[in-house]
Amino acid sequence: MLNYRTPDLTLQAVEAALREMRGVDGELVIVDNASGDGSFEALTSAASANGWTEGGRVRVIQSKRNGGFGAGNNVGIRSGLSSGARPDYVYILNSDAFPDTGAIDALLAHLRSTPATGIAGSFIHGPDGAAHVTAFRFPSVAGEFEEAAGTGVISRLLAKSVVPLGIPDKTCPVDWLAGASLMIRAEVLDDIGLFDEGFFLYFDETDLCSRAALKGWQTVYVRESSVTHIGSASTGMRSWRRTPQYWFDSRMRYFVKSRGASYAALATLAHIAGAMIYRLRRLVSGKPRRDPPHFLRDLVSHALRTAYRGVLRFFRRGDVGPLTRKHSLETGDESDAATS
Repeated sequence: MLNYRTPDLTLQAVEAALREMRGVDGELVIVDNASGDGSFEALTSAASANGWTEGGRVRVIQSKRNGGFGAGNNVGIRSGLSSGARPDYVYILNSDAFPDTGAIDALLAHLRSTPATGIAGSFIHGPDGAAHVTAFRFPSVAGEFEEAAGTGVISRLLAKSVVPLGIPDKTCPVDWLAGASLMIRAEVLDDIGLFDEGFFLYFDETDLCSRAALKGWQTVYVRESSVTHIGSASTGMRSWRRTPQYWFDSRMRYFVKSRGASYAALATLAHIAGAMIYRLRRLVSGKPRRDPPHFLRDLVSHALRTAYRGVLRFFRRGDVGPLTRKHSLETGDESDAATS
């Protein structure tokens, strides 16, 4: 369980998780993601006062830096069991997510009974009971166009490329799942590695499920596992006034890593084309704004900067002789996780 400046919520989530871990041979590791606000001390004190740390059932550790969602969870995964033994499964639970009765057992039972499943995730709903969309297809050029266009006829024509899968009414394989409640077979992590720490936030679980799929592991939405999720407690996504740079970095990194730079460019062009269609609809029929302010401008600007940095890397590799040193002196060392 990863905490970033939400110690009170994290402690509530710990209580819910420990209740559902009764009878499960496992431990809970709380990772404070370099909050710097006293969270680590508060969590450590509360865990001790509640007797959770007895016998190593709960441990509170601190990451040295806030490297984002994947990096923070990797700290916890690498810590392993207090005995030094290797766990059979790793369960990732958000600090604002509360397993309902039987939620953890249902994920564990599915993985034990279905060897082909590498990653299992829960049905997620809000405190009001409203279901959250957490099951998805992998992003694609067609999916980018459909999402940005927001037009019924286009969505029907590209139905098999629509990224959100809605709310499945039964347990089923999916491409990827949101990371609020995921149980991962340890063998999968041995096979594909841990979270890619080049993603700060967003697309990290998409990438993990994609790498698992390439190795033949299924990701499965387990409808019988139900988790209450507040959502965006640490990221503040619901109150974004503008989409942060790291979202664009993660999106670009995912496309370049999974499909290549040319595909990433096509995906961005497809999104722009779809957005133009929706803007025309807004002019004609007064449709509401769907994206945060300046989203399209920021998307285009990010794509152009990424392309420019890619050109600089080409020069810096020494392919053009004397220009390499010249560009290095003029621009400095600008590393970009989106294209590394």
